[in-house]
Amino acid sequence: MLDKNNKIQQEEKAVLVGLIYKEQTETLAKEYLNELAFLAETAGATTVKTFLQKLPRPDSKTFVGKGKLEEIREYAQARGVTLIIFDDELTGSQIGNITDATGIRTIDRSDLILDIFASRAKTAQAKVQVELAQYQYILPRLKGMWKHLERQGGGIGSRGPGETEIETDRRIVKDKIALLRKRLGEIDKQSMTQRKERGTYIRVALVGYTNVGKSTLMNILSKADVFAENKLFATLDTTTRKVVYEQTPFLLSDTVGFIRKLPHHLVESFKSTLDEVREADCLLHVVDISHPGYEEQMGVVNKTLQDLKAFDKPTLTIFNKMDLYEKNTFDDWLEESVKKEMLTDLEARWQSLTNNSAIFVSATERRNIDGLRNTILSRVKKLYEERYPYLTQFY
Repeated sequence: MLDKNNKIQQEEKAVLVGLIYKEQTETLAKEYLNELAFLAETAGATTVKTFLQKLPRPDSKTFVGKGKLEEIREYAQARGVTLIIFDDELTGSQIGNITDATGIRTIDRSDLILDIFASRAKTAQAKVQVELAQYQYILPRLKGMWKHLERQGGGIGSRGPGETEIETDRRIVKDKIALLRKRLGEIDKQSMTQRKERGTYIRVALVGYTNVGKSTLMNILSKADVFAENKLFATLDTTTRKVVYEQTPFLLSDTVGFIRKLPHHLVESFKSTLDEVREADCLLHVVDISHPGYEEQMGVVNKTLQDLKAFDKPTLTIFNKMDLYEKNTFDDWLEESVKKEMLTDLEARWQSLTNNSAIFVSATERRNIDGLRNTILSRVKKLYEERYPYLTQFY
């Protein structure tokens, strides 16, 4: 993997730890750990083992029980593991206690996500947003993390703020947060001015869970060169392009993907980037229908949209990756008529649930892309008619 200075680092071996408790079943806990493994892979770590423990509630000192922690320690030290990642957020004292007990660097899901964001941030705005979120994450954990941080020698979970700042005191960190907020405010003003200069164009924003194919669809729909790969948070910065369908122009934006258990501070610091979502006239909610937990992912996106006060906007739900869905769902021996009936039932169900605002596509196979374009065009024309009835040249 590459560190923040683009220097090659040795790939880290990681073990993942999760809990089964009242609100979280074993099935759900395993699904969360699978996603955590994908996050770890995105950050550059190889998951060698996952640990699950059933507890009524997390242990206040070490999150898991003493016996499980000892099991983790013995396995990790025997296999040369360099990183322990917990699926839930840890306090500073828990991080310190676990590190002391195992002798191995420990981070939580929030720290891992922040690390990925730090490695992916390219623009000045994204870099300031991530750095602000990192300091806000660190501030309440300073006391418990000091010993933990003294032992850090780089690697996942240590990008961004360095040891020299963190080893000072809360006042210095608070001053740094204040400075970053001021800098971000200045960048936000510039972004707001740019958005205002876009005139009367209808704005359409792609939203969705991370890694559902938003950037691929952005490239197809707008012929833009947007970075897309099979990793979580492939893009951080909002990309906006002017698109013209049948002489009808509109602005199409690709936004950062959402994810469950997204760090609160990260949502707060990225609110300015997500202004594209709040100010959009229409949302395109992209869903990876091939994912076994796609309905829960839709719930996470809808909850985030509610938090952003953007849930009530006109929304077209785009069920993407239909090719993978069919591959995962249909056996080879299944008759074509049965497959067709099952797909018809699936589409009918979601048309009913979305009030006929759903469309099914495969971006990689370019399946039903023309239908998607026509649907978007129809919605954009309708929005122009409602908002600017006198601008007949748009529709």
